[in-house]
Amino acid sequence: MTILDRLSRLLRANVNDLISRAEDPGMIIDQALRDMRGAYAEARNEVAGAMAQNAKMEREANTNRTLASEYEKKAEEALRGGSEDLAREALRRAQNHKDLAKGFDEQRATQQATVDQLKTQLRALEAKIDEMESKKSLLAARQSTAQAGATLDRVSGFDKAGGAMDAFNEMEQKVAGMEDRNRAVGELRKESDFDEQLKDLGRNKDVDDAFAALKAKVQGGGTGSSQS
Repeated sequence: MTILDRLSRLLRANVNDLISRAEDPGMIIDQALRDMRGAYAEARNEVAGAMAQNAKMEREANTNRTLASEYEKKAEEALRGGSEDLAREALRRAQNHKDLAKGFDEQRATQQATVDQLKTQLRALEAKIDEMESKKSLLAARQSTAQAGATLDRVSGFDKAGGAMDAFNEMEQKVAGMEDRNRAVGELRKESDFDEQLKDLGRNKDVDDAFAALKAKVQGGGTGSSQS
């Protein structure tokens, strides 16, 4: 399994867990970035380890090639000295080292392919992290806009949702009704006062007439007394 495969499974598991707990999308992307950075560090370690192993196998291959060359020289020396058995043994050992060198070369080639693949994955992961980082602020802005839109929708639909707004409207109508009643009572009171004033005017005229008649009588009576 490649690093990106492991990362993909890790991200799916963590993100699904966060979504199931209805977490903030910002928390989800933060967690994803933490996981990706962790995978990036792991990938770098794997690449470094593979490169170190590759260097070691190259040294082993070169060492065995050197030993094979030395044993070939010894085989030649032994044959020149008339020792065919030593020459054969030296050649056998030289061949063993050649085989080992070939094996290390083949293994190193396979390891190099793995290193190249890991490097490619590392670059891809690094680019993905940069992309996520650049999108993080955009996602935060989009989330803020979405939340503001949801709030606006709740406010705009508040008068249709019943509850407090209906209670407020009902109270407003009651207050308006009380004001109308008070105005009507005031008008009625004014009309009643006017009628009373009219009645008083009638009574005052009667009193004035009676007072005038009494005054004329008294004055008339007083005049007659003085003449006699």
